[in-house]
Amino acid sequence: MVMSNMIGAYGEWAASLVGDEPARYSFRTGKWKTAQEWRAVALERLMAHLRQPPRKATPTVTVHDTFVYDGLHVEDLSWQLPYGPPTKAYLLKPEGATGKLPAVVALHDHGGNKYFGRRKITRVTDDRHPLMVEHQKSAYDNVAWANEMAKRGYVVLVPDTFTFASRRVLLADVPEFMRQGLTDDDPENLDNIHAYNRWAGGHERIMAKSLFSAGTTWPTLFLQDDLYAVDVLAARDDVDADKIGCGGLSGGGLRTVFLGGVDERIKAAVCVGMMTTWRDALLSKCHTWTWMCFVPNCAPDLDFPEIYGLRMPLPTMTLYDIDDGLFTLSEMERADKMLRDQFEMAGAADRYVGKFYPGPHKFDLEMQRDAFDFFDKWLKA
Repeated sequence: MVMSNMIGAYGEWAASLVGDEPARYSFRTGKWKTAQEWRAVALERLMAHLRQPPRKATPTVTVHDTFVYDGLHVEDLSWQLPYGPPTKAYLLKPEGATGKLPAVVALHDHGGNKYFGRRKITRVTDDRHPLMVEHQKSAYDNVAWANEMAKRGYVVLVPDTFTFASRRVLLADVPEFMRQGLTDDDPENLDNIHAYNRWAGGHERIMAKSLFSAGTTWPTLFLQDDLYAVDVLAARDDVDADKIGCGGLSGGGLRTVFLGGVDERIKAAVCVGMMTTWRDALLSKCHTWTWMCFVPNCAPDLDFPEIYGLRMPLPTMTLYDIDDGLFTLSEMERADKMLRDQFEMAGAADRYVGKFYPGPHKFDLEMQRDAFDFFDKWLKA
C-alpha cells in the first residue's frame, strides 16, 4: 500500500528517483579523497544546473543619505545591476567605529511579503511601517537582528533582493491583463500593500516558468544578486574582506544555502529555518514552499543540504525550528545528519553546528544569540 503523500500513487515511484543513498555528487559517496577535490567537481555540477549569467564588475554604489540611529552609523545605498531596477540597501556599523571591521551580509526573508525587503530586518527610524512592526514581532522576537549584529562590532549590509522591495516587479511594467485592476499608486497604503503581496504571490509561478524558459532558475538570480552584494561589501575600506559572513531566516536561509555554498569569501554562514531535503519537498511539503526554492534536475546530483555543504570545511551553522510547518521534523533531522556526516568525513566536525529549537518558523532571541556568538567565534578570532 502506498503511503499518503501529495502526489498519491506516484509518490513511491517519484521518491525512488531520489532514493535513500547519497546523491551522485555527494561527498558522502566516498568517491573523493579530499573536500577540496570534491568541491571542485560538485560545484561545477551545481553551476551547470544554475546556469548563472555572466557576472560584471562590482557595481558603482550611490550613497543617498548618511545618518546616525540608535548608536549606529547608517548609510542608505543603491547600485544598478545588469538586470532589473536598482538595488537599495542599508549599511549599518557602530557609530564612531574606525579601521577595518568584520562584516555580514544580512539576508532578509520572504514572509509572503514582496513589497518589503531590507526593512524586514532593520530599524533605522522610530516611524516604522506597522506591517514591519508586526513582522519583526512575529518572526524575530521584536528585534531588528541586523541592527543587533552591527552593534556587536560588524559592518552589516542589508540589500533588497530579486523581486522584493526596490527589486520587485512593478504592476506598471506588466501587461494590463495581468494587473487585476491594481496600480502602483500610493504604494505605502496598507490595503495596497496587501493587494500587491497577493498579486505577487500569484505571479511567482509566472516568474518561475519564465526563468525556466530562459534556461535559468530563481535561486540563480538570488545568488547573482547576493554575490554582487558581497562584491560591494568587500570593496569597502572599512571592511576586512577576509572576515565576511552571511545569514538569514527562511528565504534568507535559502539565500544563505546558495551564497554560502558557492562563495568562498563567506567565512561563516548561518542558515535559519530553511534546511531539509528534496524528498521532503517531493512527498510532503512543496505546497508550503515558494517557487523560489527549486533548481530543476539538481536532486539526483546534490541533495539540498549538500548545496550548503559545498562550503565545507568553512564554519557552517544551521538552526532548525522543531515545529516549523514548512518542513517535516524527520527530514530536517535527516538533513542535519547529512551535513554532520559530511563534515566529519572531511575531518572538520568542529566546523559544523546544527541546533534544534522549540516552536514554529522564526529566528527568536535565543537563536539570534547562538548565531551571533557563532559569527563572533569565526569572524572576530
